[in-house]
Order: sequence, then structure tokens, then C-alpha cells
Amino acid sequence: MSHNTFGHLFRVTTWGESHGSALGCVVDGCPPGIRFTLADIQSELDKRRPGQSRFVTQRREPDAVRVLSGFVVDGDDMVTTGTPVSMIIENVDHRSKDYGEIVRQFRPGHADYTYFTKYGIRDHRGGGRSSARETAARVAAGALARKVVPGLSVRGALVSMGEKSIDRTNWDWNFIADPENPFFTPDRASVQVFADYLDEIRKSGSSVGAVIEVVADGVPAGIGAPIYAKLDQDIAAGLMSINAVKGVEIGNGFEAARITGEENADEMRMGKDGKPEFLSNNAGGILGGIATGQPVIARFAVKPTSSILTPRKSVDLDGQEVDVMTKGRHDPCVGIRAVPIGEAMVACAIADHYLRHRGQVGDMRIANSE
Repeated sequence: MSHNTFGHLFRVTTWGESHGSALGCVVDGCPPGIRFTLADIQSELDKRRPGQSRFVTQRREPDAVRVLSGFVVDGDDMVTTGTPVSMIIENVDHRSKDYGEIVRQFRPGHADYTYFTKYGIRDHRGGGRSSARETAARVAAGALARKVVPGLSVRGALVSMGEKSIDRTNWDWNFIADPENPFFTPDRASVQVFADYLDEIRKSGSSVGAVIEVVADGVPAGIGAPIYAKLDQDIAAGLMSINAVKGVEIGNGFEAARITGEENADEMRMGKDGKPEFLSNNAGGILGGIATGQPVIARFAVKPTSSILTPRKSVDLDGQEVDVMTKGRHDPCVGIRAVPIGEAMVACAIADHYLRHRGQVGDMRIANSE
């Protein structure tokens, strides 16, 4: 299977399967001198870790990361050397027997059928490489990517689940990390609404989708390129590569098709510091594929989990018609744990473009744009 790598200068290769002994990543192109701690990586993985509430899969994985290469130790810090950084996360709670009944069956809405059509073989145990378990390695890489760009902050939030949405007037970034918030929602009032809604979905043996919003602050103006290396292009590609993602928008996205040019244009005035200021951010911090210096805003839609208890019509490897019911431990809303994954992919794309920009025009140009 090819195409397990993304990025250009900041290049990430992930490896491993859902029910294999371990999974991990190799980050190539990370500059030397980047300081980080194991806790920096682990804290991001802990946000994605399964089994933390009744609203996610009950698979119990500690997701404990080990960094195997690419660093030297300086006090309490690890410091990158410029060589490949390799990280590993062991699988300790896989139950392959849960998938015994679908060895020869294709789950509707799942990658089972397309994998088998392409390769002539598939890993029915959780989906192998097609499992969202693979994304743990991306989150580890994203934790390192955040360190590459000085002053970069990447935060994500769940803004809707199925038919339920947050009230944006209640947006509170600090609440997202609250222990009483199992949904990564920025709206305290939405917690009970989401909980009641998802309990009904879960108890019925079904699943539901979600929309995630990622906001990157501190993105240097000028990174990106106008034609085949647009910053928004690469962010969209990274987000679309996440399992179960079916749509991406930047800034006001599809809403731009429903408003006038006057409403959509981000007007400008001169600020007190002598630099232009935007009066709005419909563009989501990117114009012509190049960062404006405003916050970069991206949203992505996650479809409902395909593995559900409700019987669905399908076929098997022998061409027989069957009704498929998937047992095991699955997320009733996989979009919940997609929040740190989306953050990681946006961070990796921005880090990659930062290094590409620096390689083309140098540090001085970046400094002058800030």
C-alpha cells in the first residue's frame, strides 16, 4: 500500500494497523533545535484517547507514546537534531474476535468493499489501516508541528452534532478543556443537549455525524503559494484525509455562495501600528492561497460511524446478500475524538508551509510580515 506520507519539508509517514501490535509515525524534515517534552506529545494524545466517557468507544488504550529517535536530551527537554523523529504507540486492548462475524461481509458505508476491490485483501479486524486508530500517530506528529512555528496556537471545537448545534454567542475556549465537557464543545449550555441526544443514538445502536471547527492563531502572513501549493489547499487535503471526513470549508465556506460581494469582502483600514487591518474574516485567514495574518479558520464534516448494531443490507465475499450488524466497541459519534486530529492536521500543514516559505524567501521576510 503506497501513499502513507504527507507534507513536503515537514513530512509525516504513519504506519501500523488498528489491531496490530503498535502504530506510529516518522517525522522527517523537522528542523534541529526544536525543544519539546514527552508530556507535550502525550497531552495531545490524551485528548484523542478512547474510553474516556460513555460517548466514545470503550476500547481502553493508554496511547502511551515513546520517542525513539531524532533528539538529544537537555535537562527536562528533548531537542530535535534534524534527523527523523520516530514515535511509537503500542496497542494493548484490541479484541479481534469482535469482528469474527464480518470476516466475509462488507460493512455498508465502510472502506471494507473499496479496500478489497483495490487490493484483493482486507483486514477485517477494525479495518486495519482504514481504522481511525491510525490517527493517533497523526496527533503525535501534530504535537511536534505546533513547536515549529513561533507563536502558533491551534485549537479545535465541536460545533454541531447531528441535528444539534452550539450557540456561538456562548463560545468559550477555556471550557473546551473542562473535565465536565466530554464533547470539545465551546458552549457550556450544549453539553446536556448533546448528552441527551447522543444517549438516544447510542442506545438505539446507531451513530451520528458532527462538524468540527479548527482555528489557528499566530499564522505568519505570507506563507502559502498562489497556484499549486495554496495553504488552504493543503489544509483541506489534510482534513479530507481524516477517516470519515466528507466535507471541508475555509472561512465562511459554502455560505460565501449565498451572499453578495459586498458582504463577503473583508474590508481593510490602516491600523495604529501602520499596518493594514481587516474588518472581518470571511476568507478564513487565507486569500489567493496565502495567509493574511488573520486567524486561519477551517471546518470539516464527519459522517456517522459505519460500524453500528442496526442491521444494514449488504453482500459478502461470495456475492450473497446479507444483513450486517457490527458488534464490538465503536464511537457513536466519531466526530468527538476528531477534534484533536483536525488540530494536528492543520498544525502539520502550517508547519510545512512555514518551512517552505522560509526556504524560499528567508527568515527576514517572515519577520517583516509579523
